[in-house]
Amino acid sequence: MITLITGATSGIGEQLAIKYAQMGDTVIACGRNSEKLAELAKHENIQACKFDATNLQEIKEATIGFPHFDRVILNAGNCEYIDDARNFDSALFERVINVNLLSMGYCLEALLPKINTGGQLVLVSSSATYLPLPRSEAYGASKAGVSYLAKSLAVDLNDVDVTLVHPGFVKTPLTNKNDFPMPMAVTAEKAADYMIKGIHKRRKDVHFPYRFTLILKALRILPLPLWLKIAKGLTR
Repeated sequence: MITLITGATSGIGEQLAIKYAQMGDTVIACGRNSEKLAELAKHENIQACKFDATNLQEIKEATIGFPHFDRVILNAGNCEYIDDARNFDSALFERVINVNLLSMGYCLEALLPKINTGGQLVLVSSSATYLPLPRSEAYGASKAGVSYLAKSLAVDLNDVDVTLVHPGFVKTPLTNKNDFPMPMAVTAEKAADYMIKGIHKRRKDVHFPYRFTLILKALRILPLPLWLKIAKGLTR
């Protein structure tokens, strides 16, 4: 199996690359950090592929030597929060949308035609899409776009299976910057285990940790005005 993973230089992506390589896949580990890619490439079965996921031409040029894939995992992403919604930061909003959502479109144009018939496409969203949360205008909107994108692709693609992933809080260098509690957070290694299990079962929706995501899903039945009152009281 040939598995391509974006955002492979840290967090969940790095753990996915290592685990799939250990399982015997040929892993194409993609990212922007040359040093981290070089470290990953020291592992057996991992090949480094450097590109910026927000640059379509870079993606096409970097992957020209790879004619086909069995599995493509679009995992690259970033998180920034809007601290003052009254003074909305459109530059921050654009950055987050560009990295989290538009990059998916660029990767799809470059990579989707190379996925073998019967292959699998995995898009990583977030459980933040289940409910509107404080300061998440940019991040939540970008990930909601990813979720809709994946579901629509699942309708239109007949020869490629689409899996949508909704992680809860995961302990990574990115989330280490968060200034609020992260209930039921799991390690990146555990998150990768959850993902691999769901991906191999070809589930349409993979979400974890289950207790956390099920609580969020249950809260969605609340009337929106009631949830907004609750959300306003959450720690900022």
